[in-house]
Amino acid sequence: MKNLTLVIPAKNEKESLPHVINEIKHLKCKKMIILTSDDLDTINAIKNLDVQIIYQDNRGYGDAIISGIKSVDTEYFCIFNADGSFDPSELSKMFLLLEKLNLDFVFASRYQKNSGSEDDTIVTLIGNKIFTLLGKIFFRLPITDILYTYVMGSTNKAMKLKLELKDFGFCVELPIKAKRMGMKIQSSNSFERKRIAGLKKVNAFKDGLLILIHMIKLFFWKKK
Repeated sequence: MKNLTLVIPAKNEKESLPHVINEIKHLKCKKMIILTSDDLDTINAIKNLDVQIIYQDNRGYGDAIISGIKSVDTEYFCIFNADGSFDPSELSKMFLLLEKLNLDFVFASRYQKNSGSEDDTIVTLIGNKIFTLLGKIFFRLPITDILYTYVMGSTNKAMKLKLELKDFGFCVELPIKAKRMGMKIQSSNSFERKRIAGLKKVNAFKDGLLILIHMIKLFFWKKK
């Protein structure tokens, strides 16, 4: 996987990120950490580790990922969490699926056979199922977990999407725009682990409403 870069958005992850980097250090791919320049605790926690650090000009989860993708110089990229919830052993399976089926993007899913999550609550489970259903009904998305951003894909194709949402709306913008542009996308079974430390950055209700608003805007954007 030498032609792969892990894009790792990090915000206040001084406890988890060093463990994550240690777990992936053996992988023959590039590791890129994206954070803000004032997140000194996280920066100091990883400054002596073998990773590339990119400082985002703005703020937000989506902005971090977009900044990372724009800095990738390998053929493929993969969005990878800084909290330890993504299992790196699944990377080779996703990479094989991407190349074998000539896909543009592979979306890991917690809701397929042989999948699951140690992090889901009843609220997030129901919310994720609803948003995924909306994605199927209104955008005909062939994926089974729209809000899980464990995503691997073509760097060139991602650049063509002109992604712009700087918040958690990025989660739905990527698959919706990829489907609209006729790109080949598919899900891959995954198991989400419990985060190592720290607090979740997502507010289920506030960010859920924000994502819904973005989906509505993206739906009507098609009509223009």
